Amino acid sequence: MAMDVKAAAARLEAAGERIIHMEVGEPAASAPKSVLAAATEAISRGKIQYTTALGIPSLRQRIAKHYLDLHGQFIDPDRIVITTGSSGAFLLAFLTLFEPGDRVAVANPGYPPYRHILKTVGCAPVLIETTPDTRYAITPDTLLAEHRKSPLQGLLIASPANPTGTMMTPEALKELIETAEAAGIRVISDEIYHGLDYTIDASTAASTSERTVIVNSFSKYFCMTGWRIGWMVVPEALVRTIERLQQSLSISVSTVSQIAAEAAFDGIEEMEAVKRGYQINRQILIEGLPKIGFTKFQPADGAFYLYADVSAFTDDSLDFTSAMLTKAKVAATPGLDFDPLFGRTSVRFSYAGSAAEMHEAVENLANWLR
Repeated sequence: MAMDVKAAAARLEAAGERIIHMEVGEPAASAPKSVLAAATEAISRGKIQYTTALGIPSLRQRIAKHYLDLHGQFIDPDRIVITTGSSGAFLLAFLTLFEPGDRVAVANPGYPPYRHILKTVGCAPVLIETTPDTRYAITPDTLLAEHRKSPLQGLLIASPANPTGTMMTPEALKELIETAEAAGIRVISDEIYHGLDYTIDASTAASTSERTVIVNSFSKYFCMTGWRIGWMVVPEALVRTIERLQQSLSISVSTVSQIAAEAAFDGIEEMEAVKRGYQINRQILIEGLPKIGFTKFQPADGAFYLYADVSAFTDDSLDFTSAMLTKAKVAATPGLDFDPLFGRTSVRFSYAGSAAEMHEAVENLANWLR
């Protein structure tokens, strides 16, 4: 639905309307200068060929160094697989870990393609309802309760989470992973928004278990969405299986994107400046939205999302966001996209744009709802 809103917004823009985009989780900022320079140099050389299926060795080594620098965690570069964004990683992970018919727990609300890709490969996504009390995260108790009803084969964790922007504490993450693995449930940790944390330090699942499959990407923190470049950290026993799948499905990831991604780690200073902009945007919404009636929203711990309760205005978030787009000129995503059970009274706002746009969005919404 987020992409449908984006398409509707594009049609209005083509007709001359000014639209404030808060619907898609896409940084407005460019990739670091180091990325652009590395890609330009690679293209100028002209020799852009396949890489190995697992990815350029120097990139895998640089990602391993990133874990050591950021988390103090050593990871063997041989366990790192370069993927076509996080989407490609999820497909490889699901195909490797699960069989058709397997039940995989995901938090509700949650990122829609979790459900969609699982269904595509024949698995059954099991939505576990979450609450504000647990920062919209699955807990060991809720996981085991579902597991007792009918055995689960998998669990997908995200912290920071989309759409809520909430995070698990390091202790909560560790306890959930250990509980799942002790019950024979395979765990995938989505860490795509790592680096974008404001109230809780993000903890990697690699600090808890070598059996957990980790998915990450250069899309969000490094502002490289369209470059389609991500990575996985996988148990050693799964590397060869994933390699063969990657060889068959895509041969290898874009060579230019891999070369550029290695240079992204030289752009940390730029990306931290972008992050400070998100923090400003976050504060603008936290202070401004309650003044115009959006009084209930989840703690925006990380990522660049604010998930708001709109029950004071509507019980149809799809209709509400449609009216918001045409009347307030603000594009946002209906909660139904993330929560097919109870999303009719929620809306996700992305604050990955500029501070000026956040102020304008609050003003436009105020004028519309007045």
